[in-house]
Amino acid sequence: MTQMTVKQKLYDHCCEFVENRLKSIMNLISEIQESLLSETKSSAGDKHETGRAMLQLEREKAGQQLAEIQKVEGTLTKTDINKKGDIVRLGSLVYTTQANYFISISAGKLTIDNIDFFAISPDAPIGLLLVSKRVGDEVIFRNQKFKIKNIL
Repeated sequence: MTQMTVKQKLYDHCCEFVENRLKSIMNLISEIQESLLSETKSSAGDKHETGRAMLQLEREKAGQQLAEIQKVEGTLTKTDINKKGDIVRLGSLVYTTQANYFISISAGKLTIDNIDFFAISPDAPIGLLLVSKRVGDEVIFRNQKFKIKNIL
């Protein structure tokens, strides 16, 4: 399997991750809206006010999660997996002596053809260390030193 196919599969996994997260947040917002509407129809008094306040807080929190995942989605759309270079950047596939990284969004561990990769944001602690590095550069993360073997 070619390296570009691996990159494409990783990118597709990240897209699926964002899509699933977006769906679950939208469902949550929809459920909160329905609860707010039924709370309005069925209750009265202090209990009613407390219930509405709790739902409003939940809706606010869900709105923040929605804004966050939309930001992540924006980062993913800027990820160019076809651009190959000799320095680590958004869209790079980085092979190191310690682990393999796909610089895109924080989507966790992904396995492609029995090889583990970590989809990480360039803003994540390890991402910040890797971005702008070249093959042969060494990085120290959590008291472990590792070397960049390849960048695709």
